[in-house]
Amino acid sequence: MNDPSLNPVTPVAPAANRLQRWRLVLGSEADNSCGSAEGGLRNIELALAALYEPDGSGGLGRGARGGRGDSRPNVARWLGDIRNYFPSSVVQVMQRDAMERLNLREMLLQPEMLESAQPDVHLVANLLSLASVIPEGTRATARQVVRTVVDQLMDKLQEPLRGAISGALDRSQRRSRPRHAEIDWNRTIRLNLRHWQPALRTIVPQTLIGYGRKARRPQREVILCIDQSGSMAASVVYSSIFGAVLASLPAVATKLVVFDTNVVDMTEQLQDPVDLLFGVQLGGGTDINRAIGYCQTLVQEPRNTIMVLISDLYEGGVETGLLRRASELVESGVQLIALLALSDEGAPSYDRELAAKLAALGVPSFACTPDQFPGLMAAAVRRDDVGAWAAGQGIKTSRAQG
Repeated sequence: MNDPSLNPVTPVAPAANRLQRWRLVLGSEADNSCGSAEGGLRNIELALAALYEPDGSGGLGRGARGGRGDSRPNVARWLGDIRNYFPSSVVQVMQRDAMERLNLREMLLQPEMLESAQPDVHLVANLLSLASVIPEGTRATARQVVRTVVDQLMDKLQEPLRGAISGALDRSQRRSRPRHAEIDWNRTIRLNLRHWQPALRTIVPQTLIGYGRKARRPQREVILCIDQSGSMAASVVYSSIFGAVLASLPAVATKLVVFDTNVVDMTEQLQDPVDLLFGVQLGGGTDINRAIGYCQTLVQEPRNTIMVLISDLYEGGVETGLLRRASELVESGVQLIALLALSDEGAPSYDRELAAKLAALGVPSFACTPDQFPGLMAAAVRRDDVGAWAAGQGIKTSRAQG
Protein backbone atom coordinates (compact mmCIF):
# COMPACT_ATOMS: atom_id res chain seq x y z
CA MET A 1 0.00 0.00 0.00
CA ASN A 2 2.80 2.36 -0.92
CA ASP A 3 0.56 5.20 -2.13
CA PRO A 4 1.72 8.84 -2.19
CA SER A 5 -1.81 10.00 -1.43
CA LEU A 6 -1.33 8.56 2.05
CA ASN A 7 1.52 10.90 2.94
CA PRO A 8 -0.73 13.35 4.81
CA VAL A 9 -2.18 10.50 6.86
CA THR A 10 0.92 9.88 8.98
CA PRO A 11 0.20 12.45 11.73
CA VAL A 12 -3.31 11.16 12.49
CA ALA A 13 -2.33 9.10 15.52
CA PRO A 14 -0.32 11.24 17.92
CA ALA A 15 0.27 8.24 20.20
CA ALA A 16 1.80 6.19 17.41
CA ASN A 17 5.57 5.90 17.28
CA ARG A 18 7.58 6.26 14.10
CA LEU A 19 7.48 2.54 13.29
CA GLN A 20 3.72 2.41 13.75
CA ARG A 21 3.24 5.39 11.48
CA TRP A 22 5.23 3.65 8.78
CA ARG A 23 3.03 0.62 9.32
CA LEU A 24 -0.06 2.72 8.62
CA VAL A 25 1.51 4.16 5.47
CA LEU A 26 2.72 0.83 4.06
CA GLY A 27 -0.27 -1.31 5.01
CA SER A 28 -0.48 -5.02 5.73
CA GLU A 29 2.50 -5.79 3.49
CA ALA A 30 4.66 -4.29 6.23
CA ASP A 31 3.47 -6.74 8.93
CA ASN A 32 6.79 -8.58 8.96
CA SER A 33 8.99 -5.47 9.09
CA CYS A 34 6.84 -3.11 11.19
CA GLY A 35 4.50 -5.44 13.02
CA SER A 36 0.72 -5.43 12.85
CA ALA A 37 -1.41 -2.48 13.92
CA GLU A 38 -2.83 -2.98 17.41
CA GLY A 39 -5.16 -1.24 19.82
CA GLY A 40 -6.67 2.02 18.62
CA LEU A 41 -4.43 1.96 15.55
CA ARG A 42 -6.22 -1.17 14.37
CA ASN A 43 -9.40 0.76 13.58
CA ILE A 44 -7.42 3.34 11.65
CA GLU A 45 -5.69 0.52 9.78
CA LEU A 46 -9.04 -1.00 8.81
CA ALA A 47 -10.32 2.34 7.52
CA LEU A 48 -7.21 2.79 5.37
CA ALA A 49 -7.24 -0.82 4.19
CA ALA A 50 -10.88 -0.57 3.11
CA LEU A 51 -9.85 2.06 0.59
CA TYR A 52 -6.22 1.34 -0.28
CA GLU A 53 -5.70 -2.43 0.16
CA PRO A 54 -6.09 -4.45 -3.08
CA ASP A 55 -8.70 -6.78 -1.55
CA GLY A 56 -10.68 -3.94 0.01
CA SER A 57 -10.34 -5.32 3.52
CA GLY A 58 -13.16 -4.17 5.72
CA GLY A 59 -15.93 -4.86 3.23
CA LEU A 60 -15.79 -1.53 1.39
CA GLY A 61 -14.01 -2.49 -1.80
CA ARG A 62 -15.86 -5.03 -3.93
CA GLY A 63 -19.32 -4.27 -2.66
CA ALA A 64 -18.87 -0.59 -3.38
CA ARG A 65 -17.38 -1.25 -6.79
CA GLY A 66 -20.30 -3.40 -7.77
CA GLY A 67 -22.84 -0.96 -6.44
CA ARG A 68 -24.65 -3.62 -4.41
CA GLY A 69 -27.27 -2.54 -1.95
CA ASP A 70 -25.74 -4.42 0.98
CA SER A 71 -22.52 -2.40 0.66
CA ARG A 72 -24.22 0.89 1.49
CA PRO A 73 -24.21 0.55 5.28
CA ASN A 74 -20.50 -0.26 5.12
CA VAL A 75 -19.81 2.83 3.02
CA ALA A 76 -21.84 5.10 5.32
CA ARG A 77 -20.08 3.67 8.37
CA TRP A 78 -16.67 4.08 6.70
CA LEU A 79 -17.41 7.72 5.88
CA GLY A 80 -18.26 8.30 9.54
CA ASP A 81 -15.16 6.44 10.72
CA ILE A 82 -12.68 8.45 8.67
CA ARG A 83 -14.17 11.69 10.00
CA ASN A 84 -13.45 10.43 13.51
CA TYR A 85 -9.90 9.26 12.77
CA PHE A 86 -8.51 11.97 10.46
CA PRO A 87 -8.53 15.79 10.16
CA SER A 88 -10.91 17.24 7.58
CA SER A 89 -8.15 17.93 5.02
CA VAL A 90 -7.25 14.22 4.99
CA VAL A 91 -10.90 13.17 4.94
CA GLN A 92 -11.39 15.20 1.77
CA VAL A 93 -8.43 13.46 0.12
CA MET A 94 -9.77 10.03 1.09
CA GLN A 95 -13.27 10.84 -0.15
CA ARG A 96 -11.87 11.89 -3.53
CA ASP A 97 -9.79 8.70 -3.67
CA ALA A 98 -12.87 6.64 -2.85
CA MET A 99 -14.79 8.30 -5.67
CA GLU A 100 -12.04 7.44 -8.16
CA ARG A 101 -10.89 4.02 -6.88
CA LEU A 102 -14.21 2.50 -5.83
CA ASN A 103 -16.67 4.27 -8.10
CA LEU A 104 -18.61 5.60 -5.12
CA ARG A 105 -20.57 8.21 -7.07
CA GLU A 106 -23.66 6.27 -6.02
CA MET A 107 -23.01 7.34 -2.44
CA LEU A 108 -24.05 10.85 -3.47
CA LEU A 109 -27.47 9.51 -4.40
CA GLN A 110 -28.14 8.18 -0.90
CA PRO A 111 -29.12 10.76 1.75
CA GLU A 112 -27.63 8.78 4.65
CA MET A 113 -24.27 8.52 2.88
CA LEU A 114 -24.32 12.16 1.85
CA GLU A 115 -24.95 13.19 5.45
CA SER A 116 -21.86 11.21 6.49
CA ALA A 117 -19.56 12.84 3.94
CA GLN A 118 -17.24 15.76 4.71
CA PRO A 119 -18.54 18.77 2.72
CA ASP A 120 -15.93 20.34 0.45
CA VAL A 121 -15.56 21.89 -2.98
CA HIS A 122 -14.92 18.56 -4.70
CA LEU A 123 -17.99 16.97 -3.14
CA VAL A 124 -20.04 19.92 -4.38
CA ALA A 125 -18.54 19.52 -7.87
CA ASN A 126 -19.53 15.85 -7.91
CA LEU A 127 -23.04 16.71 -6.73
CA LEU A 128 -23.41 19.27 -9.49
CA SER A 129 -22.31 16.74 -12.11
CA LEU A 130 -25.04 14.38 -10.83
CA ALA A 131 -27.68 17.07 -10.34
CA SER A 132 -29.95 15.76 -13.09
CA VAL A 133 -30.09 12.21 -11.66
CA ILE A 134 -30.18 12.90 -7.91
CA PRO A 135 -33.34 11.21 -6.52
CA GLU A 136 -36.05 13.43 -5.10
CA GLY A 137 -35.42 12.07 -1.61
CA THR A 138 -31.77 13.16 -1.77
CA ARG A 139 -32.20 16.62 -3.29
CA ALA A 140 -32.80 18.43 -0.01
CA THR A 141 -29.71 16.83 1.55
CA ALA A 142 -27.60 17.59 -1.53
CA ARG A 143 -28.75 21.19 -1.49
CA GLN A 144 -27.88 21.50 2.18
CA VAL A 145 -24.38 20.13 1.53
CA VAL A 146 -23.88 22.70 -1.23
CA ARG A 147 -25.25 25.46 1.02
CA THR A 148 -22.81 24.49 3.79
CA VAL A 149 -19.79 24.68 1.48
CA VAL A 150 -20.97 27.92 -0.14
CA ASP A 151 -21.50 29.57 3.25
CA GLN A 152 -18.04 28.47 4.44
CA LEU A 153 -16.37 29.82 1.32
CA MET A 154 -18.34 33.07 1.43
CA ASP A 155 -17.20 33.64 5.01
CA LYS A 156 -13.61 33.02 3.97
CA LEU A 157 -13.45 34.84 0.64
CA GLN A 158 -15.91 37.72 0.53
CA GLU A 159 -14.11 40.20 2.80
CA PRO A 160 -10.71 39.88 1.06
CA LEU A 161 -12.39 40.42 -2.31
CA ARG A 162 -14.56 43.32 -1.09
CA GLY A 163 -11.56 45.02 0.51
CA ALA A 164 -9.32 44.54 -2.51
CA ILE A 165 -11.88 45.83 -5.01
CA SER A 166 -13.04 48.77 -2.89
CA GLY A 167 -9.47 49.87 -2.17
CA ALA A 168 -8.48 49.60 -5.82
CA LEU A 169 -11.53 51.57 -6.95
CA ASP A 170 -10.97 54.35 -4.42
CA ARG A 171 -7.34 54.73 -5.30
CA SER A 172 -7.93 54.64 -9.04
CA GLN A 173 -10.12 57.73 -8.71
CA ARG A 174 -7.63 60.16 -7.14
CA ARG A 175 -8.13 63.85 -7.81
CA SER A 176 -5.64 66.73 -7.61
CA ARG A 177 -8.32 69.29 -6.63
CA PRO A 178 -10.53 67.37 -4.20
CA ARG A 179 -13.23 68.81 -2.01
CA HIS A 180 -12.55 68.85 1.72
CA ALA A 181 -14.42 65.60 2.37
CA GLU A 182 -12.48 63.89 -0.44
CA ILE A 183 -8.92 64.72 0.75
CA ASP A 184 -6.56 61.82 1.33
CA TRP A 185 -4.80 63.37 4.35
CA ASN A 186 -2.05 60.77 4.68
CA ARG A 187 -0.79 61.24 1.13
CA THR A 188 -1.37 65.00 1.22
CA ILE A 189 0.75 65.41 4.38
CA ARG A 190 3.57 63.24 3.03
CA LEU A 191 3.62 65.19 -0.22
CA ASN A 192 3.73 68.56 1.57
CA LEU A 193 6.23 67.91 4.39
CA ARG A 194 8.63 70.38 2.78
CA HIS A 195 6.07 73.10 3.41
CA TRP A 196 6.30 72.80 7.21
CA GLN A 197 6.00 76.22 8.88
CA PRO A 198 7.93 76.19 12.19
CA ALA A 199 6.39 79.44 13.40
CA LEU A 200 2.90 78.14 12.89
CA ARG A 201 3.83 74.57 13.81
CA THR A 202 1.81 73.28 10.90
CA ILE A 203 2.04 72.32 7.26
CA VAL A 204 0.63 74.63 4.62
CA PRO A 205 -0.23 72.24 1.78
CA GLN A 206 0.46 73.46 -1.72
CA THR A 207 -0.99 70.35 -3.35
CA LEU A 208 -4.03 68.36 -2.25
CA ILE A 209 -4.43 64.67 -3.02
CA GLY A 210 -7.86 63.13 -2.72
CA TYR A 211 -10.22 60.38 -3.75
CA GLY A 212 -12.83 60.87 -6.41
CA ARG A 213 -16.45 61.16 -5.44
CA LYS A 214 -18.42 57.94 -5.50
CA ALA A 215 -19.86 57.43 -8.90
CA ARG A 216 -23.59 57.16 -9.27
CA ARG A 217 -23.11 54.41 -11.80
CA PRO A 218 -20.74 51.42 -11.59
CA GLN A 219 -17.11 52.33 -12.05
CA ARG A 220 -16.15 48.93 -13.50
CA GLU A 221 -17.94 46.26 -15.46
CA VAL A 222 -16.83 42.68 -14.78
CA ILE A 223 -17.82 39.77 -17.02
CA LEU A 224 -17.02 36.27 -15.78
CA CYS A 225 -17.15 33.78 -18.66
CA ILE A 226 -16.93 30.26 -17.23
CA ASP A 227 -16.25 26.97 -19.01
CA GLN A 228 -18.59 24.40 -17.42
CA SER A 229 -16.88 21.29 -18.80
CA GLY A 230 -16.30 18.56 -16.23
CA SER A 231 -12.60 19.34 -15.79
CA MET A 232 -13.48 22.87 -14.65
CA ALA A 233 -15.88 21.80 -11.88
CA ALA A 234 -14.00 23.30 -8.92
CA SER A 235 -13.41 26.51 -10.89
CA VAL A 236 -17.16 26.80 -11.50
CA VAL A 237 -17.83 26.60 -7.76
CA TYR A 238 -15.30 29.31 -6.84
CA SER A 239 -16.25 31.51 -9.80
CA SER A 240 -19.92 31.45 -8.82
CA ILE A 241 -19.09 32.51 -5.26
CA PHE A 242 -16.79 35.32 -6.38
CA GLY A 243 -19.42 36.40 -8.90
CA ALA A 244 -22.00 36.68 -6.13
CA VAL A 245 -19.61 38.78 -4.02
CA LEU A 246 -18.81 41.09 -6.94
CA ALA A 247 -22.51 41.47 -7.68
CA SER A 248 -23.04 42.79 -4.16
CA LEU A 249 -20.64 45.71 -4.76
CA PRO A 250 -22.54 48.78 -6.07
CA ALA A 251 -19.43 50.13 -7.78
CA VAL A 252 -19.07 46.99 -9.92
CA ALA A 253 -21.57 45.81 -12.55
CA THR A 254 -21.12 42.04 -12.69
CA LYS A 255 -22.32 39.57 -15.29
CA LEU A 256 -21.75 35.81 -15.19
CA VAL A 257 -21.96 33.56 -18.23
CA VAL A 258 -21.43 29.79 -18.34
CA PHE A 259 -20.89 27.77 -21.49
CA ASP A 260 -20.23 24.41 -23.07
CA THR A 261 -21.41 24.24 -26.68
CA ASN A 262 -24.29 26.46 -25.55
CA VAL A 263 -24.09 29.77 -23.72
CA VAL A 264 -26.24 30.59 -20.69
CA ASP A 265 -26.34 33.98 -18.98
CA MET A 266 -26.65 33.32 -15.22
CA THR A 267 -26.49 36.95 -14.10
CA GLU A 268 -30.00 36.86 -12.67
CA GLN A 269 -29.01 34.00 -10.33
CA LEU A 270 -26.04 35.84 -8.81
CA GLN A 271 -28.03 36.76 -5.71
CA ASP A 272 -28.02 33.11 -4.57
CA PRO A 273 -24.87 31.10 -5.39
CA VAL A 274 -26.64 27.83 -4.54
CA ASP A 275 -29.37 28.42 -7.11
CA LEU A 276 -26.68 29.46 -9.55
CA LEU A 277 -24.67 26.29 -9.01
CA PHE A 278 -27.67 24.03 -9.43
CA GLY A 279 -28.38 25.83 -12.69
CA VAL A 280 -24.99 24.79 -14.06
CA GLN A 281 -24.77 21.67 -16.24
CA LEU A 282 -21.26 20.26 -15.86
CA GLY A 283 -19.88 18.31 -18.79
CA GLY A 284 -20.44 18.52 -22.52
CA GLY A 285 -18.36 20.08 -25.25
CA THR A 286 -16.67 23.47 -25.39
CA ASP A 287 -17.27 26.41 -27.72
CA ILE A 288 -15.21 29.30 -26.35
CA ASN A 289 -15.60 31.32 -29.53
CA ARG A 290 -19.37 31.32 -29.17
CA ALA A 291 -19.16 32.27 -25.48
CA ILE A 292 -16.77 35.16 -26.08
CA GLY A 293 -18.99 36.31 -28.93
CA TYR A 294 -21.94 36.53 -26.54
CA CYS A 295 -19.86 38.30 -23.89
CA GLN A 296 -18.80 40.83 -26.52
CA THR A 297 -22.42 41.92 -26.79
CA LEU A 298 -22.49 42.64 -23.04
CA VAL A 299 -19.64 45.18 -23.16
CA GLN A 300 -20.92 48.74 -22.78
CA GLU A 301 -17.77 50.69 -21.84
CA PRO A 302 -14.74 48.79 -23.14
CA ARG A 303 -12.12 50.78 -21.23
CA ASN A 304 -13.95 50.14 -17.95
CA THR A 305 -14.59 46.45 -18.63
CA ILE A 306 -12.71 43.49 -17.17
CA MET A 307 -13.52 40.16 -18.85
CA VAL A 308 -12.26 37.01 -17.16
CA LEU A 309 -12.38 33.84 -19.26
CA ILE A 310 -12.10 30.81 -16.97
CA SER A 311 -11.28 27.84 -19.17
CA ASP A 312 -8.63 25.22 -19.90
CA LEU A 313 -8.76 26.54 -23.50
CA TYR A 314 -9.48 23.20 -25.16
CA GLU A 315 -11.53 24.81 -27.88
CA GLY A 316 -14.14 22.75 -29.69
CA GLY A 317 -15.41 25.73 -31.68
CA VAL A 318 -13.73 27.93 -34.26
CA GLU A 319 -10.29 28.89 -32.95
CA THR A 320 -9.68 31.55 -35.59
CA GLY A 321 -12.98 33.19 -34.61
CA LEU A 322 -11.98 33.13 -30.95
CA LEU A 323 -8.63 34.78 -31.66
CA ARG A 324 -10.28 37.43 -33.82
CA ARG A 325 -12.80 38.26 -31.09
CA ALA A 326 -10.06 38.37 -28.44
CA SER A 327 -8.05 40.77 -30.59
CA GLU A 328 -11.10 43.00 -31.08
CA LEU A 329 -11.77 43.10 -27.35
CA VAL A 330 -8.17 44.00 -26.46
CA GLU A 331 -7.97 46.69 -29.16
CA SER A 332 -11.22 48.24 -27.91
CA GLY A 333 -9.74 48.63 -24.42
CA VAL A 334 -11.30 45.63 -22.65
CA GLN A 335 -8.97 44.01 -20.13
CA LEU A 336 -9.24 40.33 -21.10
CA ILE A 337 -7.70 37.71 -18.80
CA ALA A 338 -7.69 33.93 -19.26
CA LEU A 339 -7.67 31.90 -16.04
CA LEU A 340 -6.74 28.31 -16.80
CA ALA A 341 -8.16 27.31 -13.41
CA LEU A 342 -9.60 28.97 -10.33
CA SER A 343 -9.04 26.24 -7.78
CA ASP A 344 -6.80 24.98 -4.99
CA GLU A 345 -5.08 22.44 -7.23
CA GLY A 346 -1.70 22.84 -8.90
CA ALA A 347 -0.91 23.48 -12.55
CA PRO A 348 -3.90 22.45 -14.69
CA SER A 349 -3.95 20.68 -18.01
CA TYR A 350 -4.64 23.21 -20.76
CA ASP A 351 -4.08 23.95 -24.45
CA ARG A 352 -0.65 25.53 -24.40
CA GLU A 353 -0.67 26.50 -28.06
CA LEU A 354 -3.92 28.44 -27.78
CA ALA A 355 -2.71 30.07 -24.56
CA ALA A 356 0.45 31.22 -26.37
CA LYS A 357 -1.60 32.65 -29.24
CA LEU A 358 -3.76 34.57 -26.78
CA ALA A 359 -0.65 35.84 -25.01
CA ALA A 360 0.58 37.23 -28.34
CA LEU A 361 -2.63 39.27 -28.49
CA GLY A 362 -2.08 40.70 -25.00
CA VAL A 363 -4.29 38.21 -23.13
CA PRO A 364 -2.36 36.76 -20.16
CA SER A 365 -3.15 33.13 -19.31
CA PHE A 366 -2.39 31.54 -15.95
CA ALA A 367 -3.91 29.48 -13.17
CA CYS A 368 -5.07 31.25 -10.02
CA THR A 369 -5.98 30.03 -6.55
CA PRO A 370 -9.02 31.44 -4.73
CA ASP A 371 -6.74 33.23 -2.26
CA GLN A 372 -4.99 35.04 -5.13
CA PHE A 373 -8.16 36.07 -6.97
CA PRO A 374 -8.85 39.25 -4.91
CA GLY A 375 -5.35 40.52 -5.68
CA LEU A 376 -5.83 39.72 -9.36
CA MET A 377 -9.08 41.66 -9.52
CA ALA A 378 -7.58 44.60 -7.64
CA ALA A 379 -4.70 44.75 -10.13
CA ALA A 380 -7.18 44.65 -13.02
CA VAL A 381 -9.28 47.43 -11.48
CA ARG A 382 -6.17 49.62 -11.12
CA ARG A 383 -5.35 48.78 -14.74
CA ASP A 384 -2.00 47.37 -13.69
CA ASP A 385 -0.12 44.96 -15.94
CA VAL A 386 -1.83 41.73 -14.84
CA GLY A 387 0.95 39.61 -16.31
CA ALA A 388 3.48 41.50 -14.19
CA TRP A 389 1.23 41.10 -11.16
CA ALA A 390 1.12 37.33 -11.73
CA ALA A 391 4.90 37.19 -12.06
CA GLY A 392 5.20 39.09 -8.78
CA GLN A 393 3.05 36.42 -7.15
CA GLY A 394 5.28 33.67 -8.48
CA ILE A 395 2.59 32.58 -10.95
CA LYS A 396 3.83 31.26 -14.28
CA THR A 397 2.03 32.79 -17.26
CA SER A 398 1.85 31.51 -20.82
CA ARG A 399 4.17 33.22 -23.26
CA ALA A 400 3.63 34.15 -26.87
CA GLN A 401 5.05 31.79 -29.44
CA GLY A 402 7.96 32.69 -31.62
